[in-house]
Amino acid sequence: KVLLSSQNVLFHPRSQNHESDQEEVEEEEWQPKESAPQQMKKTEGMTTKPVAKNATKSREPKAKAVRKPAAKRAVAPKVGLQEAPTPAMKREEEEPAAGTLSSSGMESWWMVKEEVSMSELLSVKNEDPGDDFTFEEPPPKKIKLSSAPQGKPVKRQTTGCSLSSNIHMNWDLIEVLSERMQLERWVCANLVQLFQEENTIPFIVRYRKEIINHMDADDVREVQLALEELCTVSKKCQSICQTLKKEGVLNAGLEEALKNCRTRDELEHVYAPYKKGSKLSKARRAKQLGLDPAAQALLQTPQTLSLHSWVKPHIQGVSTLEEVATGVEQILADMMAKDKETLAYVRSLCDRNTVTIHSSLPFHLYYDFTCDVRRIQHHQILAINRGENLKILTVKVNIPDWVKSEFCRWCVNVRWRPKAYAREDLMKILNSAVEDSYKRLIMPLLCRSYRSSLTAAAEKESVAMFVRNLRRRLLACPVRGRVIMGVDPGFKHGCKLAILSPTSQILHTDVVYLHCARGTREADKLRNLMMKYNCQTLVIGNGTACRETEAFFTDLIAKKFFHPLDVSYCITNEAGASIYSVSPEAAKEMPDLDPNLRSAVSIGRRVQDPLAELVKIDPKHIGIGTYQHDMSQASLKSALGGVVEECVSFVGVDVNMCSETLLSSGALAKSQNAAVSEKPVPKKGKGKTSVLATPQLNALDQTCIHPESYSIAQRFLALIEGRMEEIGQQEMKERVEAALRRDSLEKLAKTLDTSLETLQLIVDGLTQPPSFDIRQNFEQADFKQGIVSMSDLQKGVVLTGRVENTTLFGAFVDIGVGCSGLIHKQYITPGKLPADLQRRSLALGPGERVEVRVLSVDMQRRRIGLDLIRVLR
Repeated sequence: KVLLSSQNVLFHPRSQNHESDQEEVEEEEWQPKESAPQQMKKTEGMTTKPVAKNATKSREPKAKAVRKPAAKRAVAPKVGLQEAPTPAMKREEEEPAAGTLSSSGMESWWMVKEEVSMSELLSVKNEDPGDDFTFEEPPPKKIKLSSAPQGKPVKRQTTGCSLSSNIHMNWDLIEVLSERMQLERWVCANLVQLFQEENTIPFIVRYRKEIINHMDADDVREVQLALEELCTVSKKCQSICQTLKKEGVLNAGLEEALKNCRTRDELEHVYAPYKKGSKLSKARRAKQLGLDPAAQALLQTPQTLSLHSWVKPHIQGVSTLEEVATGVEQILADMMAKDKETLAYVRSLCDRNTVTIHSSLPFHLYYDFTCDVRRIQHHQILAINRGENLKILTVKVNIPDWVKSEFCRWCVNVRWRPKAYAREDLMKILNSAVEDSYKRLIMPLLCRSYRSSLTAAAEKESVAMFVRNLRRRLLACPVRGRVIMGVDPGFKHGCKLAILSPTSQILHTDVVYLHCARGTREADKLRNLMMKYNCQTLVIGNGTACRETEAFFTDLIAKKFFHPLDVSYCITNEAGASIYSVSPEAAKEMPDLDPNLRSAVSIGRRVQDPLAELVKIDPKHIGIGTYQHDMSQASLKSALGGVVEECVSFVGVDVNMCSETLLSSGALAKSQNAAVSEKPVPKKGKGKTSVLATPQLNALDQTCIHPESYSIAQRFLALIEGRMEEIGQQEMKERVEAALRRDSLEKLAKTLDTSLETLQLIVDGLTQPPSFDIRQNFEQADFKQGIVSMSDLQKGVVLTGRVENTTLFGAFVDIGVGCSGLIHKQYITPGKLPADLQRRSLALGPGERVEVRVLSVDMQRRRIGLDLIRVLR
């Protein structure tokens, strides 16, 4: 059993890292409590603190992403080492008042002071029992994708040299990828080929379902990242081998050890002693003294080995028998530390024993906790890493002595046992070599491996959660056909207004001062504006003064102040609006508008067309993730850029109205499913010259059908006696339904010599109305006319709300009281979820409507604990 131990206190002032408040809540969540009733086993030489247990959990699998037409080809991402993280984003100028929501939407959860005393740090420990985090709760496990719905092997026809043939390692790329991702080999082989042909993920999941076993976009992206990592290891290995060959130090054994490596950590471990500028290793010094044959002889022919013959009195390092024995010992230790079978055995020992990570404060007052690494939560790892980076924690990996004793016994008696009888003095050298190899070389490798693997898994899950949240936010249902007033609330500087037409054109901007003595006069101004532009819909940002602005408008609505207009409003997340308002993109789009008014425009447009507006903002600033500033910015940017491209290709855009940012998002430029086909048509004749034909409009261009399937679609139309003019009309739907009543979809696919999946896409494309928008299947903003106060809440009250953000430890839900409640992950269980949401961790995403029960209300700290009852559809 492998355990992880860390310190309980993790705290960071805003001046050092500006993260969303969900992270601050989480950091308190994971801390062990002084009064925990149960006690864990004591590890050798160390007493662990008591740990509370919960009778839950199992991780729910991931849900499939919604798929829509996408671009086929894209520029392949460069494979290389990750870039260093960029500095954390700057905090928005205006800090919210206590008890109000910040730009990230969660300011009321935890107000952090700029300076924190040591007593305040330690006082975090004194929480209510209800705040305890369960350390025995298993972390989310990776879904075994081999249990995909179809499972029928479909081989991808290769179009050239396979990527696998370019991986010059001692392992097979497809086999390692299959093992690492828990996928069938045929699926991995097809995906590798698709990526080699530079197909984009949206194209793959939409048009190549049958050859990837119906995987969703998130799973395909995971495979792509794993493939890039393996290719990086291979390329780095080749580079290292070339470097060492030029230096004249590459031999068959070293090359074999390098080509056995499957991760960058293993490669670095083998290569470290040979780096330029690095200190010459003990083993290399001994080999330079010519002791390598003696070390080999100790293992192969110990009965003939005489160490006295290797003594050379005038050469330092071999001048005495003791120096010769030490040199042989160091060579043997190096051989053991780089042996594939030896490393595999010691790792298996660690997997069966208690390995702990111990963290402590550089002060005498601290607490410890211990947890199995197979059960530790991903956000705990990220919290520990942050504490270490902030110099609050010191972290150490502890491997029990039993592992060392069992490892030494196995090495001497099994793996490195001499092939013939060895004298007592030679066996003493062998025993010392085994202990030295373990202590000096193998144990540091294991410690680094544990830290890096835990961090990589945590970052991977955090990025996956961020991607799912971002997709839900971008694909939120737009509000069409309404004149909207965007309101950026404020106290001293007033509330900024922007009235937008149904097509998001700016009709009017203004500033009103609602929270002062001029409130009554400003209300008349608001009524005149709303009457003039026939505006009945308000969108209020959830930042500073949101609660007070909401109360002001609800009071006017209750008094029918805007009669005859039937006015309603909604609250939207304004995270990133202030950053966008001063960006070059905003200045180019709205050059004559004050930056404060630009934020009001952005807030209104987020409801009119969330995708078109949110693509203008760096995804890190949308307020939907945790620890995004602590992770590799290169991998985060790659994943988020991919999901933006995916969403744009799912929805499509009107090129006559969309912004330059949306056009440059990448998906349109790479699309091969454009509205107008402009492929050159060769002129008939024997000559080699060709001319461009006049572009012809094709009704199929307005559907989700890919151009490669146009011929099949046309044959299907002929089969059902349909016409192009009927696409999307009721007549076409009736013809398709009649054809499916006569013959099954499978039979029609065989008749047309195509796959079932391709024919289903053709049927969808022909029957969907011209105005079909995939986002209509998602929930849109909640519009209301009154509010409920937090003081009205009581334990046991059942409410409905909408998920604002999903983190690694729970989901934050807006229940309309000015402060979001938290559904802890222990209350998000499969039995409470629809079938389509039971395949991923936490399952909930931004925009999901839920029914919840209030578990606790803390008025002083403005915290609400919720239990999930069901998801509303």
